[in-house]
Amino acid sequence: MKLATLRTSTGTKAARLDGDEYVLLEHADVGALLASGRDWSRRASAAHGKRVSVQDVDLAALLPHPNKIICLGLNYATHIKEMGRDTPEYPTLFAKYDGALIGPYDPVVLPRVSDCVDWEAELGVVIGRPARHVPKSRALDFVGGYTVVNDVTVRDWQRRTREFLSGKTFEHTTPVGPVLVTADEFGAAEPDLELSCSVDGQQMQCSRTSDLLFGVADIVSYVSDIITLLPGDLIATGTPGGVGDGRDPKLYLQPGQQLVTTIEGIGELRNVCIAESSPNGSTDPRAPYNL
Repeated sequence: MKLATLRTSTGTKAARLDGDEYVLLEHADVGALLASGRDWSRRASAAHGKRVSVQDVDLAALLPHPNKIICLGLNYATHIKEMGRDTPEYPTLFAKYDGALIGPYDPVVLPRVSDCVDWEAELGVVIGRPARHVPKSRALDFVGGYTVVNDVTVRDWQRRTREFLSGKTFEHTTPVGPVLVTADEFGAAEPDLELSCSVDGQQMQCSRTSDLLFGVADIVSYVSDIITLLPGDLIATGTPGGVGDGRDPKLYLQPGQQLVTTIEGIGELRNVCIAESSPNGSTDPRAPYNL
């Protein structure tokens, strides 16, 4: 089953993809659906709401306001090598806030305070039921499904301190979607999917999710020992090699460029990069504020 969050004239609505139509569900978004009870999958698959053509929908961020957004750094060997870092013994965790999240086709806003904005294609894991102190052997039972994330990163702000947060949660920078593919679509095992990222048609990243240093079950189990994972929580599992900051010379996103992030079996994010507007109305990210 594939689920999405649509924008409508009365707010967002969760929906189920059914052929070339979306069937509207009673919940405001996919996160609210997942939090509505353990039988959410049965109810979503059986719903008979209003139908809307896929050509007429406006997709919002899959999870507009998750309780937690947990991200993994340094989780592919190729990315660890290009960034000149040591292989971590434990998962490298950082957080993100919901103000960073955008829809799968919304513009990525390049912050006016930086010229060092980078791409990071990632598999997104969405929690389907509460998880606390979950052993690795059972961890996949708590996964609701999978989605596509690009953890767009402001590199110079990321490097200001030893903590990653400040470079990872700029507003309107992180596309998520287009759909949640429920975990049952991939059987009992972790999915082995190709993920890729291109900028203006040039492929920058290409790898497989089976190359994760810490896999989905490892991550869910580990995080559940720290804090209770709740339905609708989003985990971004890390990015492979090929980021702009790891190149010589370095490459960063520019206004007008199109960022495309794809994971087989899930879907594609297509986002145009735009400069952040200043309060005086200018789209030049370096334009002065009106004070």
